[in-house]
Amino acid sequence: MSHIFTITAKIHDATVVAAACRRLQLPDPVQGTAQLYSGEATGLLVQLPGWEYPAVIDPLTGTIRYDNFNGEWGDQARLDAFLQAYAVEKAHLEARREGHTVMEETLADGSIHLQIWEAA
Repeated sequence: MSHIFTITAKIHDATVVAAACRRLQLPDPVQGTAQLYSGEATGLLVQLPGWEYPAVIDPLTGTIRYDNFNGEWGDQARLDAFLQAYAVEKAHLEARREGHTVMEETLADGSIHLQIWEAA
């Protein structure tokens, strides 16, 4: 029985993947093929803390393949934190491209509140 999960998070921007890794103080993502428990996946390899296998992002399809064996080989919260970091970094990037100002606040529950203002 396979333990590989595939999620569609629409992660297409390799630059933002790298920024999310920096935000979380993870190693830089590398392009490659990873051997997961019951298969392999090719894309950007992101090594999450405490995970047996990397998360593999395919920027063309936006999907993430990973194998954490229902949390036994990696805490799901680490992937969730990466997805949150990606979303925040993408919002920052797109807002700056449009000349907007961004203010970020991390809330007590770990969520991140962004305020984006139009350029004057």
